[in-house]
Amino acid sequence: MDTLPTWIAGSEDLFSHLVTTVPWRAERRQMYDRVVDVPRLACFYERSDPLPHPLLNEVRGALNDHYASELGEPFVTAGMCYYRDGADSVAWHGDRIGRSKTEDTMVAILSLGEARPLLLRPNGGGRSLRFPIGHGDLLVMGGSCQRTWEHCVPKTARPVGPRISIQFRPRDVR
Repeated sequence: MDTLPTWIAGSEDLFSHLVTTVPWRAERRQMYDRVVDVPRLACFYERSDPLPHPLLNEVRGALNDHYASELGEPFVTAGMCYYRDGADSVAWHGDRIGRSKTEDTMVAILSLGEARPLLLRPNGGGRSLRFPIGHGDLLVMGGSCQRTWEHCVPKTARPVGPRISIQFRPRDVR
C-alpha cells in the first residue's frame, strides 16, 4: 500500500471542474432481497473514453510510468465516485469483479475535495487501518490487497464537504 499526501497540485480546480462537467449518475443495486439506492454518484470511463480533464491524462501517465514494472500493464480505466456529504458512503468491499477476484492487481485512488477516511481491514473483519484521504492525496492498493482485504468509506454524522474519488485500474478489474 502506498499513500502519498497532496500528490497533485491544483486539486481544488480539478475538483470544481469535475463536479460540474462529469455526467454523474445515481445508481441502484441489488442488496440481498431488495434494490437500494447507491449512497453516492458515479461515472465510469472505459479504456476508449476520453477523460474529462487533461490533468487526469497526466495523472494516469505518471501512475503508469511509476508502477509499470510492478503492475506489468497500464492503468486503462477510471471510475469516479462523488460523495456529496457525510451521508454518502461505500460499504466494505474489495474490487473483485473481473480478474482481480483471482489475480494480484492494483488500484490507484486519487482523492479530491474534503478529506474522508478510507478504512482497510482483513477479509471477514478484524481491526481496521484508517487513511484520511482528500485534497489531492493518492492511495495505491496493490498485490493481493483486493482479494485479502476489504475497504470502505463510512458514513459520518459530522458535517463534511464533498469529495471525489478517482480509481485508476488496469483492464478487466472492477
